[in-house]
Amino acid sequence: MAWKPLPPTSKAAEAWDEYICDNKSTYFLLEGAVRSSKTFGSILAWANDIKDHAPPGPVAMLGKTRETLIQNVIYPLQDLVGQGNAVLNRGTGTLSLFNRPIFLFGADNIRAATKLQGKGFVRAYCDEAETYPYEVWQMLGTRTDAEYLKIIATFNPGPPNHYLKKDYIDRLDKVDGRHWHFTLDDNPFLSEKVKSRLKRQYTGLWYKRYILGLWVAAEGAIYDMFDESRHVVSELPEFASVVVGVDYGTVNPTSFIALGYDIKERRWIAFKEYYYDSSEKGRQKTDAEYAADMKDFLKDIHPSNVLIDPSAASFRAALRQQGTHGLADANNSVLDGIRSVATGLTSGRLMIHESCTHLIEEFPGYVWDSKAQEKGEDKPIKQSDHALDALRYGYMRAITQRIV
Repeated sequence: MAWKPLPPTSKAAEAWDEYICDNKSTYFLLEGAVRSSKTFGSILAWANDIKDHAPPGPVAMLGKTRETLIQNVIYPLQDLVGQGNAVLNRGTGTLSLFNRPIFLFGADNIRAATKLQGKGFVRAYCDEAETYPYEVWQMLGTRTDAEYLKIIATFNPGPPNHYLKKDYIDRLDKVDGRHWHFTLDDNPFLSEKVKSRLKRQYTGLWYKRYILGLWVAAEGAIYDMFDESRHVVSELPEFASVVVGVDYGTVNPTSFIALGYDIKERRWIAFKEYYYDSSEKGRQKTDAEYAADMKDFLKDIHPSNVLIDPSAASFRAALRQQGTHGLADANNSVLDGIRSVATGLTSGRLMIHESCTHLIEEFPGYVWDSKAQEKGEDKPIKQSDHALDALRYGYMRAITQRIV
């Protein structure tokens, strides 16, 4: 296979060798900082195992979603072993790796557990394992009668009470597990310049987890890096591209946030907001009225996309009926969105115009739910967050755009 070899003294090479040679352990857990070579090493180990060692029987690969699995693992795997040895079939949701069929699963909700039930897998690869509901992990590892089951999983640290930390890493001898903790310095291919850039991208919670690789609780303000003196601007440039995020509510407030790309400064600016609170105004609006408000909001803006929570089907229909262009489902992955917005604020790639008063007011009060932390989950308290949700929807799409 024409892959780039790992230095034999690297931690990723150590994990690869021990995964291949250890036929007694079930769980092989690689966790720690981002870009620390844990995914690269695990892909090499996985390909080697499937080619030369894995016994007959069903094989699975899991990711947060099937699409993120393809992006994070399958494409790099094809680069390493050649597309002829790793043939992806999106239609059937399978990968042929060295002519061995592998089932591909998204594991971001409890329903995924039923798809795994009764399969009797002999091998499983898990990407972003910290994002799986406990029921999915339990179904994969404890409800199969395969005698030679091996599960190799990569993940970033999360809350200290997360089941992977509390029930597996802290109980390796009880669950037949092996564990490797990775830091940035464990990546033999990462330059000091790249390490420095990665460290500057994160602050607070995300720095502790993704750079230091610590299992720490999310406490206090979610956007603790937000600083009005730094992030609020009073002037606006001409924008090269515009997107609009929409958080729709009936009893709850409805908010639209428009973001424009400042091509000179290479940053996005939330420059216009709409906010209607029916409880404050004493009257709920109909979908048709909100659609009319959107039409007025979009005058002279011409966004490439209007991103709406997938659950707001009736409002989307009203917008479509009045001719709103660029309608699309928002990415409602809350933690991914929070992390992206936090990174944008930390790096200076996301700014807020002073006219977006509701949005600015929501930043300080957006806090983590301490009760969810006790269950090993990261969740914000759902209060006064509607403009922030609209911002998150728009920014998640904005950062995927290619702007020349």
